Amino acid sequence: MKTEHDRMTECAAEAARVARAVSAAQLDNSATPCEGWDVRGLINHWVLYTSHGMEHRALRTEIPGELTTRDFTADADWAERYAAQLDRAVAAWSDPAVWAGTIGQGDSASPAADTAEMLIMETALHGWDVARATGQEFRLSDGAAGYVLEVVEKTAALYRQYEGFAAEVTVGNRVSGFERALALSGRDPRWTAA
Repeated sequence: MKTEHDRMTECAAEAARVARAVSAAQLDNSATPCEGWDVRGLINHWVLYTSHGMEHRALRTEIPGELTTRDFTADADWAERYAAQLDRAVAAWSDPAVWAGTIGQGDSASPAADTAEMLIMETALHGWDVARATGQEFRLSDGAAGYVLEVVEKTAALYRQYEGFAAEVTVGNRVSGFERALALSGRDPRWTAA
C-alpha cells in the first residue's frame, strides 16, 4: 500500500501542477488527444473522477449527482480547487484500512487496491491528455511511470472492451515506460495540438 500511495501522491501532485498552468483561453480549445472531447470537457471529467471520485471511492460513498453535471472550469480558481480536492482525496487513501476490502456493491464490487490502481492510472493518463492539449508535458519519475505501465498492461483489454481505450498505437523501441503506457492505452505519445 505504501508504494501505491506514493504513486498516487506523485501523480496527483503532477496533475495539480499541470492544472495550474492551464490558461483561461485554453479552456475553449477544441483539440485534445481524446476524440470528441474539447479541453473544458476533458478537464471537467478529469477533475470529477480523479479528485472527487478518488475521495468518494476511499470513503465508500457515491459521487453527488450535482458534481456529475458541474462545470468546474466555470470557477476562475478551478485549478486551485482541484489541487485542494486532490490533497483531500490522497489523504483519504492514506489510511491502510481503506486499501482493504472492496469498493462498490454486488457485481460491480472490486478490490479496493484495484480501484486505487485504476484511479492512479486515470490521473496520469488524463493528466497527460490535459498537458498535451495545453502545450505542456506530464512528468513522472521512472518508478511512477513503470507503475502506470503495469496497470495499463493489466487493464488495457478490459478498457478496450468498454471503449475506454482506443486501439494500441505502434511506437518504436526507444520510448519511455510512460510513453509505452500511453501507446498501449490508445494514445499517440507524439500527439500535439495543431
